[in-house]
Amino acid sequence: MATVPVTVTVSCSWGCPFEGEVDPAVVADLCERLAAADELVLADTIGVATPRRVERLVERVSILGRPVGAHLHNTRNTGYACAWAALAAGATILDASIGGLGGCPFSPQATGNIATEDLLWQLERDGIATGIDLDALLGVSRWLETVLGHPLDGQLYRAAPWP
Repeated sequence: MATVPVTVTVSCSWGCPFEGEVDPAVVADLCERLAAADELVLADTIGVATPRRVERLVERVSILGRPVGAHLHNTRNTGYACAWAALAAGATILDASIGGLGGCPFSPQATGNIATEDLLWQLERDGIATGIDLDALLGVSRWLETVLGHPLDGQLYRAAPWP
């Protein structure tokens, strides 16, 4: 019988709109109890994570021996730095969205996720192969801007890749 891989995303891993600061020990304990999960993704649901906090929590959860990832919002303009911190700490999964779309219904001030195309360009520029067609992704971002009728939060689709 084939098994379906299970990914568990732990919302509000660094901060909660209702409870405030989140104790990293509580998140790590929860992840440890999620024994059936094949992957653990730590979510900065409201965009309050900072790179050092991301690095420490990813390292802490990585000792459980399962792939760890980060779901990052760019509400306070720390999302991309947090992505690099997550990678440095051993994360193998990074969530992002086209153009930086998204938000959180529980935190109306939270902005979207980090933009897939912006993150992809940074990764590829620093030699981390992703296998994703950046030009096609940029085309989707440009198309989506016309569909939505307003600029997206991502930057690269306007600036174009370089070189």
